[in-house]
Amino acid sequence: MSVDGILNIHKPAGRTSLHIVNLVRRLSGERPVGHAGTLDPAATGVLPICLGQATRLVPFLVEAPKSYQAEIELGISTDTYDAEGKVTNIGDPSTITREQVEGVLPSFRGVIPQQPPMYSALKHRGRRLYDLARAGIEVERGTRKAHIFRLQLIRWQPPLFTIEVECGKGTYIRSLAHDLGQSLGCGAYLRKLVRTRSGLFGIEDSLTIPQLEEAFRHGYWRELLYPMDAVLEHWNAVIVAAEKEQAIGNGRPLALDQERGRDKSRCRAYSRDGRFLAVLRFLPEKGLWQPEKVFSGHQ
Repeated sequence: MSVDGILNIHKPAGRTSLHIVNLVRRLSGERPVGHAGTLDPAATGVLPICLGQATRLVPFLVEAPKSYQAEIELGISTDTYDAEGKVTNIGDPSTITREQVEGVLPSFRGVIPQQPPMYSALKHRGRRLYDLARAGIEVERGTRKAHIFRLQLIRWQPPLFTIEVECGKGTYIRSLAHDLGQSLGCGAYLRKLVRTRSGLFGIEDSLTIPQLEEAFRHGYWRELLYPMDAVLEHWNAVIVAAEKEQAIGNGRPLALDQERGRDKSRCRAYSRDGRFLAVLRFLPEKGLWQPEKVFSGHQ
């Protein structure tokens, strides 16, 4: 019987997100294992790892806001926008003040245009941008909208400073560091990045790799799993009788006698004995709820 749930892992520097997925797959013996939002190899912090049927919820986890602490160094630009790349320009940061940095931050809050770095996993005509970049090819990248909910300076040690960022999915903190450097006129790159929160999951509750390995060694790792529906608690929940449970199992749309709440487009469906049955999506044109993700045998 598969194990369905989510582990909150603290990814160390120097390991890829895929490395952590493969480690959990090997330790748990579970085949369906996936992460909910890539962290660059040099970055550390919160990496939710989904097991079993929870992997089907990854698209919803990826949508959740993320929080980061980013250490940025002024006066140096790199081709990757972080410490892994080659230096492309050296500027003079000696005249930059804390007040100047705080003065440019407001223009990076809210919905901002952001150009993804060449060293990213996005594709251009079927090829990853980082593969093109390594081949010395630079291509035109359009800007994308990034949502920056919160951005503040928390440490000033020139030429280094640290910002705290809360943002929406698809935001490149490396691009933010680069663009801040351009705004200040001296260049900058991302020196260090820690993800402190990903939706429900905070760094204070995350498991280090040694803690994870010990939990598997002593057989209590299942106790560390978050229930897969825990990440959907911001949606309304509905309890259905046997007849509607069967309709959900067959993928048929159904009518629900409930007010649609904060998120009007989706809700969680449970059986009368408390089993998490499905994610339902509202079809406004029909006034019915369509099973979007149906889960089997979950307690």
